[in-house]
Amino acid sequence: MADVVSEGAAVRRTRTERAEAALATLAADPRTTDRLRRVLEQALVLAGAAFAGLYTLGDDGARLCLAESAGLPRTLYGLRDSYPVPGRSPAAEAHRTGQPRWLGPDELAGSPEARRTPSPDFCVAALPVHGGDGVLLAATENPGGFDGTDRACLALVAAAIALPEPARPEETGELPADAFSLAMDTGRVEVGERILELFRIGRGTFDGKVETLLGLTVPEDLPSLMSVVEADHMSVGERELEFRVLQPSGPPKWLRLRGRLLPGGDGSPARLVGTVADASTLRSDVTDVARVQRLAASLATAGTVRDVGQAVVAALRQPLKADRIALAELENDRLVATVLDPPEPEAWPELWRTEWRTEWPDAPVRSMPTLAAALREGRTQIWPAGTALEPALAEVGPGGLAVLPLPAGGRMAGACLIGWDRPHDFGPDERALLTACAGLAGQALMRAHAFDAEHELVGMLQRTLLPRRLPRLPGAVAVARYLPTTAGLEVGGDWYDVIPLPDNHVALVIGDVQGHNAGAATLMGQMRTALRAYAAEGHPPDVVVSHANRLLTEMGTDLFATCCYVDVDMEEGAAWCVRAGHLPPVLRHPDGGTQVVEAAGGPPLGVVTQADFPMTPLPLQPGTLLALTTDGLVESADEDIDVGLDRLARRLAVADPAELGQVADALLGGAHRGDDVALLLMRYDGMAVRPRRESWTVWRVPEAVRHARRFTLRTLRSWAVPADARDAVLLVVSELVTNALVHTAGQVRLDLTLINHRFRVAVADSSPRTPVKPTSLGWEATGGRGILLVEAMSAAWGTVPAGGGKQVWAELVLGG
Repeated sequence: MADVVSEGAAVRRTRTERAEAALATLAADPRTTDRLRRVLEQALVLAGAAFAGLYTLGDDGARLCLAESAGLPRTLYGLRDSYPVPGRSPAAEAHRTGQPRWLGPDELAGSPEARRTPSPDFCVAALPVHGGDGVLLAATENPGGFDGTDRACLALVAAAIALPEPARPEETGELPADAFSLAMDTGRVEVGERILELFRIGRGTFDGKVETLLGLTVPEDLPSLMSVVEADHMSVGERELEFRVLQPSGPPKWLRLRGRLLPGGDGSPARLVGTVADASTLRSDVTDVARVQRLAASLATAGTVRDVGQAVVAALRQPLKADRIALAELENDRLVATVLDPPEPEAWPELWRTEWRTEWPDAPVRSMPTLAAALREGRTQIWPAGTALEPALAEVGPGGLAVLPLPAGGRMAGACLIGWDRPHDFGPDERALLTACAGLAGQALMRAHAFDAEHELVGMLQRTLLPRRLPRLPGAVAVARYLPTTAGLEVGGDWYDVIPLPDNHVALVIGDVQGHNAGAATLMGQMRTALRAYAAEGHPPDVVVSHANRLLTEMGTDLFATCCYVDVDMEEGAAWCVRAGHLPPVLRHPDGGTQVVEAAGGPPLGVVTQADFPMTPLPLQPGTLLALTTDGLVESADEDIDVGLDRLARRLAVADPAELGQVADALLGGAHRGDDVALLLMRYDGMAVRPRRESWTVWRVPEAVRHARRFTLRTLRSWAVPADARDAVLLVVSELVTNALVHTAGQVRLDLTLINHRFRVAVADSSPRTPVKPTSLGWEATGGRGILLVEAMSAAWGTVPAGGGKQVWAELVLGG
């Protein structure tokens, strides 16, 4: 371990001297197009800043305006484009007093910057620059803020800044050869001669349209370019990117664009101005700083932990010619890998492969004591080839190993391991690069971890509110799919449900609550529960939807919901559809023909208290496929709902209904994913054995129970029920009918059902009160034995709500 080199200690000894040398080199550079930016970038590498910006006096002298910046976007820290000179901001105070200002979390408490920063360790430095007409503003998330050496380096950066000329390129009448000026409102662009040469366009043939230049770039690079040329909200000094331009022969050429947005005024449009240069001819001594800048830009848009790891790999592996890079989170005492490059298990140590439990491995930190020590110290550690390390680390980098602890929010968020197979020489510039990248990656990892946690919470909420599984249906098969939107993390309001009902009826429900937030998700859960409850009460479809509409309007919410409710009679092969502002069902008939059902509909739920919801019949034949969906599958910004429904019908026509799950997956393959998508499919097969049914209205006459028994006996004989099974059925009928007549008022109905060898007796009355089984009976008790007899004679019994009353049922298994 004597060969271990502590990068942090080595850099602190020479950092100030290295800053002086680097800034002196930049000052002697005759090129001026990007000198200011390169000076600001030294604050990132040498002083540990996450953001560095130069603010200069505006034309009126009343405000300090951002002229150039480097590092993460200022918006991450609540920093503004400009500050009033008389104000109390750190920049304004440094400008007025001529003295630097160093503000930590306590001094920033309550300020807009502190309220918006993602880290409690957020610190700001403001230093006046040479001449007194500008201020260097720097921010960091490092615990403890800027230490003494950091402050000395920032003072050197402030002294090296040469204030830019305020003249705009469009005001000079002539653009430099590598400069451009784009009018944001028209897309007309003025370009220098060098840019035309890079795009291989003659001055006489260029039409002045930015689209002409974009058409010559590699298509994969267009999204990043469009984010610049169309971003009228872009802050000044915040964008730098590299892209490729097509060549007549050979590989595309890499170009680097640097741009800033100049606000319009006095009727003039906002303009994007900047430079475009050949990235292959840029000086090598700015490579490390450019890597830090590119990594900062990538991490600013990294949403997940995986995105952070991929950005680190892309920024470091190829430039450092590393053979392995691993980024891992620290969870308790385990190091959990999130990105491995290369991803194959064979490329990593044997200990890692034995801990490969899921997609990536996780290993206890105690099995790698050298790594544990590096994490405790919190500094970048570098071991050259031949260093005696434990196998779990030595096999990562036999030719050299760098371990970058990733600090964030006063703790270690994880570690980045970089390994080489052949002996690697670590220069001082490379050490500084690794330190700067570690700080940026740690802060991004903390933000991404919170993002991932929110995403998982959203997914868990959505899964909880939707059915975990669909019930088995008599004479049909149903499948459902749900896809959340990829346009954000907020939980959606789409839902579906399959509700088994008495007498072999099934309710299929699909709906969509307005909005994508927790309120919409909560309301979705309430509406799903309400519809299920109203359906279980035995109401017809139009009454179920009307009750749900009245409930939503009385809840006092500003949200509304759409719904399509289909009640399917599995015995008769018929269905009734009710729509409340929702898409109609789509049918695929057994012959392959499809139909978008022209079902009459009412308004969305929660809009009109007294609304009509008409029912539309749907004839079903064995083999018919019924599809219900939400608008996320058939509507987008580029496609109308009717066009989407026709496309859905065509895709159903060529589908194989025998594989219902594959049909659902194929339909979702064309989803736009700009909105949530819910899909519910049911294939009606018809019941192989249809139940036999008879009903009897029990009138309240003295011989009512005897009449019910006689009706039951006639039914049993006509259905050829064996004589030895009839007595049990008659006893259950007697007890249930007697119980209804004695304890309720109003009409009583007796329903008998036989399917296969199961006989069902159901007695409905107008009382919602459920019969209670007595816990004990004394010899003197005169009642209460009826339910005990029913339970003893039946395979199962129970009660369900029915039309404001209830239905008490019992099932008996007859001899086969």
